[in-house]
Amino acid sequence: MSDIGGQAVIEGVMMRSGNVYTVAVRNPEKEIVLRKENIRELPRPLKWPLARGVVALVQALSIGIKALLYSAEASGQEEEKPSSFSLFMTVALAFVIGIGMFLLFPLYGTRLLGELFQSINESSLVFNLVDGVIRVMVFLAYIMLIRISRDIRRVFEYHGAEHKAVHAFEAGVELTPENADRYSTLHPRCGTSFLLIVMMMSILIFSLIPNDWPLAEKFLSRVVLIPLIAGLSYEFIKFSSRRMNNRFIRMAAMPGLWLQKLTTGAPSLDQIEVAVRALKEVLNMDPERKGKGESGLNVIG
Repeated sequence: MSDIGGQAVIEGVMMRSGNVYTVAVRNPEKEIVLRKENIRELPRPLKWPLARGVVALVQALSIGIKALLYSAEASGQEEEKPSSFSLFMTVALAFVIGIGMFLLFPLYGTRLLGELFQSINESSLVFNLVDGVIRVMVFLAYIMLIRISRDIRRVFEYHGAEHKAVHAFEAGVELTPENADRYSTLHPRCGTSFLLIVMMMSILIFSLIPNDWPLAEKFLSRVVLIPLIAGLSYEFIKFSSRRMNNRFIRMAAMPGLWLQKLTTGAPSLDQIEVAVRALKEVLNMDPERKGKGESGLNVIG
């Protein structure tokens, strides 16, 4: 399994290998334009288990925002580059909304259900299982809602193109759009699968929180535990992605692959060409990894 990762962006794909990444975007003139960047090497303590998962997510968020901004500009969908302040406020608002949707709302909803069905409040595990089910339902509803947008569906098609290109690289075939098109749009290292694992992991970790705590304390404890859950989920993805030949690992990965059917689309050859170009360029920037599948892990978009 390689350590190639990436992300679908507006009319394009970002690919990362080690400490370099490339963004390839189809501009209004139908040409593929590129942005190439190096990533600062992290200190060794930040590469230790658990810590590296949290760092990887923060780093992926930073790179992803840069890639999205570049793609919006290169694709002609944004004429002015936003200020640092407006960008910070947008990210902060998105974080607050995310906390509200995926932590506070499920917790409050479970509490209300517990008043109707006393059995929910009698067990911390049952309480958090119901809380987790609501969280998954909110996530599915969110995905279904944003799929209505044509622009989002285009991004999901590039998401599928990204997976096809990575599969072709991992299979060792010549990197062409036609070869990549033969492969699946689903991939076990996908960020969608990672989010599902995070939600499943949260059920187990949140079950350790005493059930008699007030709502506010339960909520704040969930926020505090986010880094631990992210770190454990990252380690699980890292462990399972290299053991997909194991039947039990494959079975555990299936729900994440099913969920990807909502976040990927069938790409055109033109879209796959963009993903392949991004992959080729990032491999050229990091030739030591070309075709080697070095150790490490980058979650795929």
